[in-house]
Amino acid sequence: MTRIAIFASGAGSNAARIIQYFRNHETIAVALVVSNNPGAGVLSIAANASVPTLLIEKERFFRGDAYLPELQSSRIDFIVLAGFLWKIPQALLNAYPNSIINIHPALLPNYGGKGMYGLRVHAAVLAAGDKESGITVHYVDEHYDNGDIIFQDRITVDGTDTPDTLAEKIHRLEHQHFPRVIEQVVSLRKQ
Repeated sequence: MTRIAIFASGAGSNAARIIQYFRNHETIAVALVVSNNPGAGVLSIAANASVPTLLIEKERFFRGDAYLPELQSSRIDFIVLAGFLWKIPQALLNAYPNSIINIHPALLPNYGGKGMYGLRVHAAVLAAGDKESGITVHYVDEHYDNGDIIFQDRITVDGTDTPDTLAEKIHRLEHQHFPRVIEQVVSLRKQ
C-alpha cells in the first residue's frame, strides 16, 4: 500500500476529491493531511474523513527537520501538494526523490513562480489576453513550479471570464484529472 500525504494551505477542495477517490483503493491510501494554516478548511475535510492531520510551522519546516520524523512515523511514501503555498525544503526533496508532485492552475511554464497562486494566476492569464489556460501536474524540485511536467489539460478562456469564473473552470479541471494522475504516477513508480 502506497501511503500519501497531502500538503494543503487552504479550503481543500482538491484534497477532498483525492481523499474521496482513494477511499477504498486497493493500493493507494491518503494517510496524512499536512497544513501550514491552522484555519485551513482542509483540516476539517481531513477530520471528517478520519484522515490524521499535521499542522506545521515555518521555522521547523525550513530550518529544522522539515517534519521528516512525523512523515516517516506515518510511513509516508509519496507527497501530493494540493494548494500548498510554501516551497518544499531540500530535506524533503532528498527524502522523497521523484515522489513529490504539485498541481498548478495554469499551463506551466507560463504563470508560475513565487507569488503565482490562486486568483493571481487567473488575473495574469486574463491581463495577457490568453485564449486558453489550464492545469499542470508536475514533479517538485528546488524551484517554484519548475519540475518536470507530468500532465496538462486546457480550457478556453472566454471574453467574459473574470479571475473568479476562470478559477471555477480550472477547479473543475483539477477535480476531474488530479486524482487519476496521482494514481498513474504512483502506479508507474511501483513498476
